[in-house]
Amino acid sequence: MNLAIETVGLTRRFGNLCAVDAIHLQVERGTFYGFLGPNGAGKSTTIKMLTGLLAPTSGTMRLLGEDLGDPEKSREIKRRLGVVPEDLNLFENLTGREYLTFIGRMFLLPAATIRERTAELLAMMGLEGEEKKLALEYSHGMRKKLALAAALLPNPELLFLDEPFEGVDAVASRVLRDTLKLAVERGATVFLTSHVLEIVEKLCTHVGIIAQGRLVHQGAMEALRRNGSLEERFLEVVGAGQVERQKLSWLEGGR
Repeated sequence: MNLAIETVGLTRRFGNLCAVDAIHLQVERGTFYGFLGPNGAGKSTTIKMLTGLLAPTSGTMRLLGEDLGDPEKSREIKRRLGVVPEDLNLFENLTGREYLTFIGRMFLLPAATIRERTAELLAMMGLEGEEKKLALEYSHGMRKKLALAAALLPNPELLFLDEPFEGVDAVASRVLRDTLKLAVERGATVFLTSHVLEIVEKLCTHVGIIAQGRLVHQGAMEALRRNGSLEERFLEVVGAGQVERQKLSWLEGGR
C-alpha cells in the first residue's frame, strides 16, 4: 500500500489529559481523506503533530514515505506539504499578492513561477480585484481563499486542511470544493477536517473518525455508505446515536 500518511501509536498528552491516544492512521496517496470527530476529539492536535507544529508524546509518523521524526528529513518533507490551519494567522500587513509572493519565496520557487502561479490562484479564488488590499481588510471567506491559495502555491503532494469551510459563504465554499477536487485529480492527497458532514460525504473518498482521542473508525466512504449515511455512522461510532434529545421546557406544548 502506497501511503501518504502512516502513524503508529501516535499519542499526545497535555499533563493528565490524553488529547490523542495511540492512533494508527493509514492514508493512501491520491485520496481525499476526511478526518472527523466531535469538538475536542483531537483533530487539530493530530494535524499539528502531522505538520511538525507539535511534538508527539510517543508514537511514530511517516509522511510521503519518510520519517517525520528524523530531523534531517523533516525540512524536506515540509517542503512537499501545504497547510491551511484552523487559525489562519496570515501576515495581515501584506497585500494578497505580496503574501503569495512571500510564500513562494519561502519555498524557494523561481520568481517567474511565483508570478505565474500567483496570477492563476488569484483568478481561481476570485481575488483578482482584491489583490492590492491588505489581508487584514479581507473578509473571513476571502482570508480562507487566500490561505488555500498559499497552501496550493508550492504544488504540494500532501495538503492538510483544518476546518476550511467554517464561516465560509456558499460562493466561497463552492470555489474551495472545486479547487480541492482539482488538486486530488492531479494526484495530491488531501487530509481534511470538517464539521460539515454533507460536504465531507460529497468530497471524500476515505474517512477516519476520532472520539475522545481514539480512532474509532477508518475506511473507504463507499463501504461506510452501505450501512447508512455518513451522519448516521458518525453518530453511531462516537456514541451519540442513542443520546436522548434534550428538550426545552418552555417549547413544550402551547404557550
